[in-house]
Amino acid sequence: MIDSRDPVRLTRRGALAALAVGAVGVTAAACSKSDNGGSSTGAAASESAEPTAEISYLPKSDSDANPSPTAEFAVKVSKGQLNPDVKLTNARGTVVTGALSEDRSTYTVTEPLGYGGTYTWSGSAIGEDRKVVPIEGTVTTLTPQEQVNVVVNIADGQEVGIAVPLILKFDSTVSDKKAVERALTVTTTPPTEGSWAWLPEDNGSRAHWRSKEYFAPGTKVSMRAKLYGLNHGDGAYGAADVTSDFVIGRSQIVKADATSFKIDVMQGSNVLMTLPCSYGSGDLDRNVTRSGIHVVSEKHEDFYMSNPAAGYFNIRERFAVRISNNGEFIHANPETTGVQGSSNVTNGCINLSLDNAQQYFNVAIYGDPVEVTNTRIPLSEADGDIYDWTFSWDDWKAMSALEGEVTSSTAPATPSNAPQLSGISTTPPAPARQGPTG
Repeated sequence: MIDSRDPVRLTRRGALAALAVGAVGVTAAACSKSDNGGSSTGAAASESAEPTAEISYLPKSDSDANPSPTAEFAVKVSKGQLNPDVKLTNARGTVVTGALSEDRSTYTVTEPLGYGGTYTWSGSAIGEDRKVVPIEGTVTTLTPQEQVNVVVNIADGQEVGIAVPLILKFDSTVSDKKAVERALTVTTTPPTEGSWAWLPEDNGSRAHWRSKEYFAPGTKVSMRAKLYGLNHGDGAYGAADVTSDFVIGRSQIVKADATSFKIDVMQGSNVLMTLPCSYGSGDLDRNVTRSGIHVVSEKHEDFYMSNPAAGYFNIRERFAVRISNNGEFIHANPETTGVQGSSNVTNGCINLSLDNAQQYFNVAIYGDPVEVTNTRIPLSEADGDIYDWTFSWDDWKAMSALEGEVTSSTAPATPSNAPQLSGISTTPPAPARQGPTG
């Protein structure tokens, strides 16, 4: 039977549908009758039927909540295949990177989207019936109530000491610490046991990763914090992913026995140098050099220090290596040279001669341990910032959000009564680095 429509006006879709009917379909069409006594055609029947291709989207378009920009964004087809023209574009018309699966059943976005953005799907699919179905629709990502930034303390490629903790400092309080900690990954070569712990708030949350024992020299450490798009709790979301790849340097430990009036700088099992010194006098609590494992956190060739409690302001100090945020340094002090090696008279610092202070300064790096012993007050969170090694391993692991209860107490990273630097150091420490946005 011949189709009564003008052949010139047949659509390509109709022609493809007619061809797709096949020999069996043609025979059936020739034997059927229409309601008005005429015969229906295979092409017309196919044209009037619903397309077989079924399109679905991720996230589902009927969801009430706007998705995170790191959610899975994809379009899928069943009973057909996606065409290569499928894409997702942002409001500026820029195409978001994506990939079509080998069987052409799924197109998946492969890069994070932005916060509060509206994106448009376009393209087409072709069904098993050879009918073309459009890909269309929009999706709008969530707008956070707050974006939380984080800074990591160790830069890529930095060489650090064997006692170094990895520190993530958030600029706001993290309410959902479990979710955030699950997004943090630390990989070490060779394998090194370690754990995250959440320290008390200090103008934002602090998460430290510490090894169980000192690192082995040469250990390579890689940290990945997949925080962008992650709900930190209370409507706050991560502003950026952060990474840090660094290496552990040589093993150097300062053995600092306050009753010996000296420090021994050990590299491995060898004594690199023995330097006469003077520790805190211990007459007042603020003058006691704290016992415990301190960690070198910065060093300055030349700076000015003020300590109102001790009655001095803007005093120039040389070759100073900070070992706590309570004002404890190993530094040169010509005024105590005469008693270095025989008496403890300082306000809590470890004083060396100018030449000896320079020798130690030249070999100290961030993360070196300084083990102070035989004083009457132990190092604690009251001394600020890096006091990670004051905890037993079991206690440290218990401060993981995934293992124990996170403390809700507060302790400043720098105690309010600590001696402060004033003026501008001639050798400021390298700034902390924030990772790129995902």
